[in-house]
Amino acid sequence: MSREDATTGGQRTGDGDPKMLYETVSAEMQRVLVGNEGAVEHLMVGLLTQGHILLEGVPGVAKTTLANLFAQVSGLDYSRVQMTPDILPADITGTYVYREHTGEFELQRGPVFSNVVVADEINRATPKTQSALLEAMQERSVTIRGETLSLPEPFMVIATQNPIEMEGTFELPEAQRDRFQLKLTIDLPDRDVERELANRFDDDPELGPGRVTQVVDKQAVLAAREAVKDVHVASPVVEYILDIVEETRTHPDISHGSSPRATLAFLNSAKARATIHGREYVIPDDIKTLAEPILAHRLVLNTEADLSDVSPADVVADILQNVEPSGAGAEELSLD
Repeated sequence: MSREDATTGGQRTGDGDPKMLYETVSAEMQRVLVGNEGAVEHLMVGLLTQGHILLEGVPGVAKTTLANLFAQVSGLDYSRVQMTPDILPADITGTYVYREHTGEFELQRGPVFSNVVVADEINRATPKTQSALLEAMQERSVTIRGETLSLPEPFMVIATQNPIEMEGTFELPEAQRDRFQLKLTIDLPDRDVERELANRFDDDPELGPGRVTQVVDKQAVLAAREAVKDVHVASPVVEYILDIVEETRTHPDISHGSSPRATLAFLNSAKARATIHGREYVIPDDIKTLAEPILAHRLVLNTEADLSDVSPADVVADILQNVEPSGAGAEELSLD
């Protein structure tokens, strides 16, 4: 099978149908990946909505492998930057290098010029270097010595961070966390999943990203993005989103709630989730499922909540309990 004519099981997967795209990518990734099906779904949501993803988890839970697998099976260019305190902005964006044999400066593009950029342990980079990603994430372009250069399409940043080793790290500021459409927590596997992992690697010690095949192409991804734009969001669902976001601004445990960027993240992510589940309209369950990945990293809790060991996830769960969606049924939501 050629990389350009990617198929799986004899079925063409380049027609841009989001549901088929997701199922094909997920099935191929599961040849190596054990568990984390929810993370694959959210990565696809990010890809279909030009959203960036923050992965948080202890070392060894396959955060980087997850991103690498996703890029390979989707036919996307992939680059990885190991963030450390001595990484400079130019190490990410690129710079002009003087070539003595030509007597001219030549642009040397940095790893940000890829479809999928993995910023490993992003909180180990200095704030100055972290900020080098801001323009790329928001504008999908970078400026090098006054020249603005567009980044490839599709483009997404997948950043990872370790929540337990804080020495020598620089916490992401609120402005940068807000740039990530979704934050996913990669938990330790349960016993059954870990047994399956052990068995697979016992049978094939070399199992890894090199064992998967490209099963879709960039054109299919771009076509699927266009299909997401046509998904219908009924008025009751929009009101439900607005009610949830407004609650983050008045909740007693929150000192700073979510901005309109969170509202748009709900809107776009819910459309993508609807399509990969075979629907042409959004339902309240899409919003509920996405609430924690969209909101938890954006909320700034007050001192009293911090001292009481209240987590952002706890607050999101409380908000969902307090805010009820409209009683409209699926048929009404699809026709509104």
